Amino acid sequence: MPCYNFKSITVVPSSKDFIDIVLSKTQRKTPTVIHPQYAIGRIRHFYMRKVKTCQQFYHDKLQTILTEFPKVENIHPFYADLINVLYSKDHYKLALSQLNTAKNLIDGIGRDQVKILKYAESLYQCKTLKRAALGRMCTVIKRQADNLKFLEDTRQHMSRLPSIDPDTRTLILCGFPNVGKSSFINKITRADVDVQPFPFTTKSLFVGHTDYKNLRWQVIDTPGVLNRPLDEHNTIEMLSITALAHLQAAVIYIMDLSEQCGYTIQQQLTLFQNLRPLFRNKPLVIAANKVDIRPFEALSEEDKQSINNIVQWHVDGQVKDPDRPIFVEMSTVTEVGLVTVRSVACDDLLAQRVQAKIRAATLPGSNVDISSRLYIAKPKPFGDKIDVPFRPPVIPDGVLDKQKKRILKRLRIADSLQPKSQLDDDDSFKRCRTMRDRELEADPDEGFILNLREHWRIKHPEEANDVIPEILNGHNLIDLFDDEIEERLNALEEQETALDEAGFYDESELLKRENDPEMKKIKLTAAKIREARALRVLESRARKQVRRPQVPRSARSVSVHKIHQELGELGLEVDMDEEVSYCDL
Repeated sequence: MPCYNFKSITVVPSSKDFIDIVLSKTQRKTPTVIHPQYAIGRIRHFYMRKVKTCQQFYHDKLQTILTEFPKVENIHPFYADLINVLYSKDHYKLALSQLNTAKNLIDGIGRDQVKILKYAESLYQCKTLKRAALGRMCTVIKRQADNLKFLEDTRQHMSRLPSIDPDTRTLILCGFPNVGKSSFINKITRADVDVQPFPFTTKSLFVGHTDYKNLRWQVIDTPGVLNRPLDEHNTIEMLSITALAHLQAAVIYIMDLSEQCGYTIQQQLTLFQNLRPLFRNKPLVIAANKVDIRPFEALSEEDKQSINNIVQWHVDGQVKDPDRPIFVEMSTVTEVGLVTVRSVACDDLLAQRVQAKIRAATLPGSNVDISSRLYIAKPKPFGDKIDVPFRPPVIPDGVLDKQKKRILKRLRIADSLQPKSQLDDDDSFKRCRTMRDRELEADPDEGFILNLREHWRIKHPEEANDVIPEILNGHNLIDLFDDEIEERLNALEEQETALDEAGFYDESELLKRENDPEMKKIKLTAAKIREARALRVLESRARKQVRRPQVPRSARSVSVHKIHQELGELGLEVDMDEEVSYCDL
């Protein structure tokens, strides 16, 4: 599992900034000008777009927060427990769930307000509904002010957490405060942890990296742990317990033999025994620090006996007791034993990881190594004296023939290369004539015509070469073709020639026809028609330029005078004084 990058989480704005960001973005991304004289459908669409855009921006921002923050159920147990220790898992999950509820509420508000906007009858109603929708959305965000502030504080703290890979090779340093854990990590890694002469200098987890046997190792410096019940530990101490409980690493328990840390050797051994359940199935090394001040030989006999009852001394080549931790003396000032402590811990962890991989390879369902689980099935003999018969593969003759034909077709064996007797005897060697062969065999004068209808599969094959009708505007073109078109065209040309010779198209004849009273009457009528048509076009354009809401025909009020006027224009005489019952007519 890779390291989690909590630094990439987007900044969570406060409720006021959240509202300002979304509303300003809505104003920038949507049109801003609308007039009352526009059609009501256009006005509705204008304000519906405002509401939908604002709702979508709120949805996207909240969804980004919910997606980028890690889910406690989907991350490594170490980080899940770390979140619980630092921020309270219940509070963390409750804040995210309330933001998810706010997102759903905003989606519902946008959906409902858009439905209501579809029935608005004026610009004022649309604007009022839009303001109500945006106001309700902003109210929902205002109620999430505390959750947004909590998540922003959590994000800032998570971005400062060290990048710890739970699955890589790891060394964990633990022990009482002020025993030399930070000095040890500064010596063997490139970390720069603050070291002070007073306890609880380290208040969080620090990570350093070192190289051993051409491998990268991470070393975790944990805060000091006091010897008291689990429910009495504070947040700083719980960080150490969380790392010891969830990381499969080699543990280096550091003791202070000089007792300058403020705790006796017996108290340090008692703490070791209390933390022993957390060291289960982990390589364990006890490093006795500050031997430059007080070596092991200077301890009292009681302290020596207590230590020897728990540990085993490190001796090269000696078989180690898995139930007893290895005891190594060191000093972070003189750097005596530092390399030995690191080497012993790293070697034990490497051996344990190798053994774990070997065990995993032999487990059922493992994909690491399947050679031990392969089984080759062989036919068994019927008896001791009966040998297994030879069973060659059986291939049908039809398959062999098809394979043979396919090979011959692929190689394009020419007829001339095969003996004529062989071609006559075996039909499989006869090559099919292709279109290219037919083109070469065709007469050069006549040419080769590729007939694509030759292989059509139709009910009546003799109809394959029939003329296909060409349809234009629902009519068959062949029906519009006249067989005597050329004769009629010639007759028409002869008639035009005769009229031209007779002087029908002379200018004098045209002037005579223009002075004809009948022709003048026709021209006057045509001018009136053109003038009336132009007036209608102008009236239509003038009506369209009037900017007012269009009222449906069914909703218009009709007066008696208007009915009388329209019927009169149609030529129907209506006498409104006489009471006439049209039903009796």
